[in-house]
Amino acid sequence: MSEDGFHVHGPHDHELEHATEHGAGDRFIGRIAVTTALLATVGALFSYQGGATQANAGMAKNNAAIKKTEAANQWSYYQAKSTKQNLAELGMELAPNNKQEYYGQAIERYKQEKTDIKKTAETLEAESKEWDKQSDEQMHLHHRWAQATTALQIAIALSAIALLTRRKWLQWGVYALSAFGIALGILALAHV
Repeated sequence: MSEDGFHVHGPHDHELEHATEHGAGDRFIGRIAVTTALLATVGALFSYQGGATQANAGMAKNNAAIKKTEAANQWSYYQAKSTKQNLAELGMELAPNNKQEYYGQAIERYKQEKTDIKKTAETLEAESKEWDKQSDEQMHLHHRWAQATTALQIAIALSAIALLTRRKWLQWGVYALSAFGIALGILALAHV
């Protein structure tokens, strides 16, 4: 204020007066604002984790399919060797005595080859099952992260309603939903 009673407000002075008149510094508004900012940050982290686990699940499922295809190829190879072995056994029955040894050696060779092929096919099937298991685990975690993110998003929406209506009970609802969402995030982090 000037000495002769004339007072000119600057833009900043006007905003300070307006804020004072309309509740600036209100602890309710401050708490909701800070809570919302924290929830948005934690929600973004949860959302990232949810996306990462979904991508991991997809990669594991893809690896399972590759191993399953490789196993199927080995089983086809096994069948081809079985067919050759059967033909050799038939040849042994029909061939003259001087060819019996040749067919006998072929039968033994096919039996050994089939044993090795079978081991490879079974190993590939086991690897496929392991990749499937990893995919299922990652999808479970993805769902956990998605549930946590959703709870936090609802809490953020509820905080906007609490801010507009200035209802204290809604603020407690925000805190309860936030705690629930964070608990789900902790479960996901713990791989539960």
